[in-house]
Amino acid sequence: MNLKLIPSALVGFRFLISPFLLWDAVDGETSIWFIVGFVAAFLSDIFDGIIARRLGVSTAELRQADSWADVCLFSCIFVSAWLVHKEVLIAYRIPLLTVVFAQVIWWIVNLVKYGKPASYHTYSAKFWGITLAIAIISLFGFNYAGISLWLTCIAGLIYSIEEIAMTMILPVWTHDVLSIFHALKLREQLLIQPDEIGS
Repeated sequence: MNLKLIPSALVGFRFLISPFLLWDAVDGETSIWFIVGFVAAFLSDIFDGIIARRLGVSTAELRQADSWADVCLFSCIFVSAWLVHKEVLIAYRIPLLTVVFAQVIWWIVNLVKYGKPASYHTYSAKFWGITLAIAIISLFGFNYAGISLWLTCIAGLIYSIEEIAMTMILPVWTHDVLSIFHALKLREQLLIQPDEIGS
């Protein structure tokens, strides 16, 4: 097997497993396989980027596919949560809708400026992913929301605000920008380059 195909296979795995998670929740209940499948998908999300960078195949196309795989996975998780834990989503509707609203603004800002979603893979995105995993396992594995759900809502809001600001700062679309501080440095480099060419 070509080792350079491993990151793409991990991204593809998330696309494939997402509908199976939703299928497990259709009857209003989930089995242990829901947690197993989600943990496997979450681990694939962690390692695809690491392996891609190690193998030198962390391309813009791969990182965009990675982002879309995340959208697919967490969309299926959200629908599953509505089918199995509707009362929890209703009880926490204000913080959840706040994050959803922030994400809609994130999408609009990126589509207006770049014509496509950003693919920064920031530290705040990674932290949000961890809090999401904790909240999902707590909810589907232990029927608990509470602190874990509040934490992921706060993390999601911080992530959204940071990446909206990054898009406002960066003049061109780019991928794998780890934080707003990295975006500021990159902006300086991008603005200096035309001046150097002109001189």
